[in-house]
Amino acid sequence: MDWLTKPACEQGRAIMAGLVSPVDLTDAYLDAAEKHPDRELIFARMTPERARSEAIAAHDRAKSEQRLSLLDGVPISWKDNVDSAGVLTEAGSALLKGRTPERDAEILANADLSGLICLGKTHMTELAFSGLGLNPMTATPPNALDPALAPGGSSSGSAVSVALGLAAATIGSDTGGSIRAPSAWNGLVGFKPSHGAVSSRGVVPLCPRFDVAGPLARTVEDCAALFAAITSAPPVDLEGAEGRPLKLMVLDGVPFEDAREAPVAAFEEAVEALARGGASISRAAPACVAEAMALSPTLFAPEAYGIWKAHIEEAPEAMYPPMLARFQAGREVSAPDFVAGWETLHRLRAAWAESVAGFDAVILPTVPILPPDREKLLADAAFFASENLLTLRNTRIGNLLGLPAVTLPTARPACGIMAMGPAGGDRRLLRTARAMEAALSG
Repeated sequence: MDWLTKPACEQGRAIMAGLVSPVDLTDAYLDAAEKHPDRELIFARMTPERARSEAIAAHDRAKSEQRLSLLDGVPISWKDNVDSAGVLTEAGSALLKGRTPERDAEILANADLSGLICLGKTHMTELAFSGLGLNPMTATPPNALDPALAPGGSSSGSAVSVALGLAAATIGSDTGGSIRAPSAWNGLVGFKPSHGAVSSRGVVPLCPRFDVAGPLARTVEDCAALFAAITSAPPVDLEGAEGRPLKLMVLDGVPFEDAREAPVAAFEEAVEALARGGASISRAAPACVAEAMALSPTLFAPEAYGIWKAHIEEAPEAMYPPMLARFQAGREVSAPDFVAGWETLHRLRAAWAESVAGFDAVILPTVPILPPDREKLLADAAFFASENLLTLRNTRIGNLLGLPAVTLPTARPACGIMAMGPAGGDRRLLRTARAMEAALSG
């Protein structure tokens, strides 16, 4: 059997049953990556020695029935902003060329303790500050569904590596949609945990008040297992989630403004499928959403520029001009406005929690547009800027409001449906997402 495109948990069960060896599985992934014509556009660097050493250890544990977790022996990729000891970690930026950390990020160390195998590091948008996935300064991965289209970002190579069968799953990061946008555009499930639910130690920062790492995979079960692995938490109990009656709220208003026909149609078709599966659906447009979205320019760019100002101004020519402009926009925001913006956001988060209390999840189209043509994006800076803002518009709602969020594929290519849960309710949201996944596949 060709295991490379099977879900990560299915691979873990096959290892447990003796149907496949972690060594053979790892060698197959490494071989597939090396032979892929776009390997250098997807992987920033492979770690074959580490992978094979970890695979041998996983094989021995399986033989002695001492496996560490369901995912023990399963090979995954990692976004290139997650530190790995002795291996270049440059976060997609020429500003960090040659950066080599001395130790693994805490989430990578946790994954090791669950027996996961590190295949290598994947290309990404410069310093993780774009949803389109284009990076002329290092490499732009091909969209797995159509190489002529943008792959989505900033976890671009991560999503593509899984979608093309070059990794069983992957870990990316999300500040404004960087897990969910590439997942939607490459036909995957992507889970953004609540801010603070996952350690950020050893993850190259963009906006620490919003950044969070999380999984991109083929199924909700895979995302739940990976979330448990990187947090060293007990596995999420998904037993009995399927068929559970759900109470869902469609978030009207902002998510549908200027949205393109295909993503909206895909979303509405998915909502109908959920209703047929027994979900109770209502619609609302709380005013706090638009108010929170209006704070975006005051909160994201200033923090990102504050983190990277010294590097950027020392070598601005090392950045792709549209990306440089995004960062430098942050220097126009005053400190009092930034502080006041956060005070307002805290109030809006409380208003949101009150307005959606009682719902299992709030649902909306993951991305309101289809992946744009990459050559047109490169040729037109204004088009790049407008499409990037739209790409991250819906996903950014969850980041601003501090919510966990998961995107699921719909019946239409490159179109996702997103569910947002209550802040801190990550495990509950994964159960809800599993129920949604079952209804959509049914």
